[in-house]
Amino acid sequence: MEYQTLVLLVSLVSASILLILIPRLLKQTSESRKLPPGPRPFPIIGNILELGTNPHIALTKLSRIYGPLMTLKLGKITTIVISSPQVAKQVIQENGQVFSSRTIPHSAYALDHHIYSTAWQPLSPQWRNLRRVCATKVFSPQLLDSTQILRQQKLHDLLNFLKERSKNGEVVDIGEAIFITILNSISTTLFSLDMSSYSSEKSHEFKNIFRGIVEELGRPNVADFFPVLRPLDPQRVLARTTNHFMNLFRIFHQIIEDRISSRVSKSDSNVCKDVLDSLLNNITEEADSMLSRDETLHLFLDLFVAGIDTTSSTVEWIMAELLRNPDKMTKLRNEICQEIDNNGTLEESKLLKLPFLRAVVKETLRLHPPVPLLIPRKCDEMVNIDGFKVPKNAQILINVWAMGQDPVIWKNPTMFMPERFVECEVEFKGHDFELIPFGAGKRICPGLPLADRTMHLVVASLVHNFEWKLADGLIPERINMKEKFGITLKKSQPIQVQPIQIKHD
Repeated sequence: MEYQTLVLLVSLVSASILLILIPRLLKQTSESRKLPPGPRPFPIIGNILELGTNPHIALTKLSRIYGPLMTLKLGKITTIVISSPQVAKQVIQENGQVFSSRTIPHSAYALDHHIYSTAWQPLSPQWRNLRRVCATKVFSPQLLDSTQILRQQKLHDLLNFLKERSKNGEVVDIGEAIFITILNSISTTLFSLDMSSYSSEKSHEFKNIFRGIVEELGRPNVADFFPVLRPLDPQRVLARTTNHFMNLFRIFHQIIEDRISSRVSKSDSNVCKDVLDSLLNNITEEADSMLSRDETLHLFLDLFVAGIDTTSSTVEWIMAELLRNPDKMTKLRNEICQEIDNNGTLEESKLLKLPFLRAVVKETLRLHPPVPLLIPRKCDEMVNIDGFKVPKNAQILINVWAMGQDPVIWKNPTMFMPERFVECEVEFKGHDFELIPFGAGKRICPGLPLADRTMHLVVASLVHNFEWKLADGLIPERINMKEKFGITLKKSQPIQVQPIQIKHD
């Protein structure tokens, strides 16, 4: 009798629980069916383990199973992955306002960077003011033209360094040389000063700071997957990022103070000589668009970190592809020699006359986009995309690496074939969604105009003035092209080469 009573009680309790849970389960199942398809998540952790060490590649493989609009659960975060130009256009262009916000990683909270940064701020009057400052005071064509001579000087320094190595038959780390050149090119454009040199250990200090920031911003962080853990900072990502930011801010503070003191003692303080002068003029003359000291510091942080890391890594990839494809290197050198006087200077304006050079840059950006998943967006309200519901607050990843590898879009997508861009007019300025390595829409990278000039100028100079011999008897086919994933995509192994100076008549 007691057994029958126990069975009855268990049955009643089970029935009651089912009556409560079934409607909820049915509702969740119904809602999940409205989401884009995706791999089945594990309890609690979701699909985190499926990302592996190269999430852009793992997500590309999954998209070939589940389609160009795919759902993943990364811990507590619903993530929508987009892997086609057509869907990316719907998100960025047709529904740009809904998808204009950012999913902010915990590391970006260091020193309140998410409040001041153009990369992480929502669309707001403050964000618009910062973008206006970037467009008119930092990356305007007039200012870039006026600072071209400064970048030419940094390029001259690089060539002199390589000529000395060539004379002595010495090997160089081409990625390291490119990094120092881009660092000094950008620091000269912004501040009219070098922040490193080819014979100084200081370059390693700056490189460690910049690479450290980029690695922390791109590091898989349990505090991002489970926001409840953010106060604990279990992987110490926020702590390390804060330390990197503080080191940079100390440098920026001193540069700004020195410039202000210098301007006070000079009568021509309003003359715009570099970006810092332009910003200081803006602060003193235009109160309605004034930047606070905090905004200025965080803007410089964005300009340095984004500009140096993405540009230097892209130029390194370009040189790696050219070294791996000597026939393309020869073809590019011939084009430069035909268009440019042997004794002439490679001016940025002349580079527009070099279609194969531009094709080489585009092809490298297709194969090795500097930010393979772009900076994550956030859906501000539920919206229908391609017949599926994208829920409010979902994280949006746009896999531009997958688009560059899509055989439907590109013939022989894994091959380095710059000629494909000579035959078509696809650009990377944000209008052609087959190639958006710098993003598109209102959130397109504001530093694109400077990156565009710098990439072409550095590559043309390296190819025009030197032949390159791989160190240790390495043959082109054996160059290691493995990638190291982060918020930017880098070569996992540096390339050691011996420069051989070309004597132009």
